[in-house]
Amino acid sequence: MTTEPDLPIPNESDPLPDLETDSRFPSGPWVGYFLQSEIPPGRHPMELHLTFRHGVVTGEGRDFVGEFLIRGRYQVEDGKCWWTKRFIGKHDVTYQGYNEGKGIWGNWDIPPSWRGGFYIWPEAMGDPTRRTLHESIDEPVDKVIVSEIPAEVGVGA
Repeated sequence: MTTEPDLPIPNESDPLPDLETDSRFPSGPWVGYFLQSEIPPGRHPMELHLTFRHGVVTGEGRDFVGEFLIRGRYQVEDGKCWWTKRFIGKHDVTYQGYNEGKGIWGNWDIPPSWRGGFYIWPEAMGDPTRRTLHESIDEPVDKVIVSEIPAEVGVGA
């Protein structure tokens, strides 16, 4: 009779093992957009779910072209990132960018001549491209008393 070894039961509150600890590269939902000048031109949103572990980024997502898989690398030393976005049953897109603490920005490329920019960020961070409104309150302004200046004798009379 064989017995199975006692395996530790993972605690749900423990982080997944070996995930990146650098705060610039949190695993989980990311959002953003890519820019293109070709048809259809403009800024196109994308949703991603990324996992950062030991310098390797993997994930999946979707945009108006369809669903895709992500596989690439990142460097915590300088924030450089590069990956391939593989559309299921379609083409590949290469991405190269940098993470400077407010998401990843850079360029995408489909050889020989399609290219553009992109910007993605952790969903929890909120959209860094939106203008933020700052709350202010009306405070009373000190009254300024203007006294009349006496006219000089003999001037204007």
